[in-house]
Amino acid sequence: MAEAARKFGVAETPLYREAPNNIEAEQALLGAILVNNDAFYRVSDFLKSGHFYEPLHRKIFEVAAELIRMGKIATPITLKTFLPADEKVGDMTVAQYVVRLAVEAVTVVNAADYGRAIYDLATRRALITVGEDMVNIAYDAPVDMSPSEQIEDAERRLFELAETGRYDGGFESFTDAVKTAVDMANAAYMRDGHLSGVATGLRDLDRRMGGLQPSDLIIIAGRPGMGKTSLATNMAFNIAEAYVPAQQADGSFKAANGGVVGFFSLEMSSEQLATRIISEQTEIPSSKIRRGEISEMDFEKLVACSQTMQKIPLFIDQTGGISIAQLSARARRLKRQRGLDVIVIDYIQLMQGSSAKSSQNRVQEITEITTGLKALAKELAVPIIALSQLSRQVESRDDKRPQLSDLRESGSIEQDADVVMFVYREEYYLKNREPKPGTDEYIKWEHEMNEMRGKAEVIVAKQRHGPTGSVSLAFQGEFTRFSDLAEEHHIAERFE
Repeated sequence: MAEAARKFGVAETPLYREAPNNIEAEQALLGAILVNNDAFYRVSDFLKSGHFYEPLHRKIFEVAAELIRMGKIATPITLKTFLPADEKVGDMTVAQYVVRLAVEAVTVVNAADYGRAIYDLATRRALITVGEDMVNIAYDAPVDMSPSEQIEDAERRLFELAETGRYDGGFESFTDAVKTAVDMANAAYMRDGHLSGVATGLRDLDRRMGGLQPSDLIIIAGRPGMGKTSLATNMAFNIAEAYVPAQQADGSFKAANGGVVGFFSLEMSSEQLATRIISEQTEIPSSKIRRGEISEMDFEKLVACSQTMQKIPLFIDQTGGISIAQLSARARRLKRQRGLDVIVIDYIQLMQGSSAKSSQNRVQEITEITTGLKALAKELAVPIIALSQLSRQVESRDDKRPQLSDLRESGSIEQDADVVMFVYREEYYLKNREPKPGTDEYIKWEHEMNEMRGKAEVIVAKQRHGPTGSVSLAFQGEFTRFSDLAEEHHIAERFE
């Protein structure tokens, strides 16, 4: 028939195609759960009620799950009260249908296989929806949506689907939200240092922030020469070096400690960044490494450090002037391929917006970038550390400590960020105010300089989840390295 239609040029009538589903697998799984509630725990970590094709099956699974989680038994009798009494399934009532599911249940052994089949079919249905939406939007594109924006949107939805098995976000029940919060508190209790977030490796900073929290946008700002990049590279290396993977139930890996770091270096090349990190770790000044002024012992240190660095999960992207859309796409790709626990961006002002409108106005462009970074942090559920410049008005004040109002294109950065930290080194400003030797001012200056030498301050000016305030750190300028200050009671004796 089809051949004849083709010969005479008659278009075939497209057949109606039903969305992929397997009602029998759904019935078998629900029956197994009603017979033995332990079957629920074989599928509960990946299967949700929304994955069922048949609306009635969704309702049955939802009610059964709720009862089991409350420590009660889910049977056709206990479910009966919570299901619609007047609905019919063919010539049966809903209550009779549920009894039939339990009676015809064969075994609980295959529960996980049935659950996986239901999950896979739900994913295929979601893929079809994403694909249909892509085609429809491409045919009927709105004026203000460029093809690159459509690609970005499709990639985001596909990533979401790949990560969570759903693409539409939507509402989450408060029960699930509370369960997630309790799981997070438990993970913090089990983790080294009792931190709910990723440890930066800087003790006092971690205490103040509880580590870097998932889905937070953390801004590190400071004037040139304060050590913003140094602090970011120190954190990135500490996190990547501490990485310990733990295998999950579905075979994937998650960080038990530390994490996989994606570093977007818009200012420096990957070689310059690597030189900085090697200098920090080996305590050989980077100027000496670049000029080759190193001894044989130093060279051995460099080799040993480079071998360590090759093993750690720190990935560098050195694209200059990257747009927020490109950065998001690359971060998603890295998370899918290698995993991703922390993103570092050096720095915001070197990024570009994606839309034509925003590029005409710098404040609008920065707004688009910070809004996009916050959305990306939530989507990937990772902390994003973004570096930012400060305006010159800091230099015109007597007190050079930065404030939130000093952020360049301040409004959106201050608004979108969950945490804003300023790097401040009094030593930097004192050094530039050296008076004439031999004078009283010089003696006073020398005393102040000795007090401040090798010290830095990280001012936590905004924090959504905790207190603001200052954290003192040690800073070794020749190695561009931040570290913890020795605690008073740990110092054996002081030398004047």
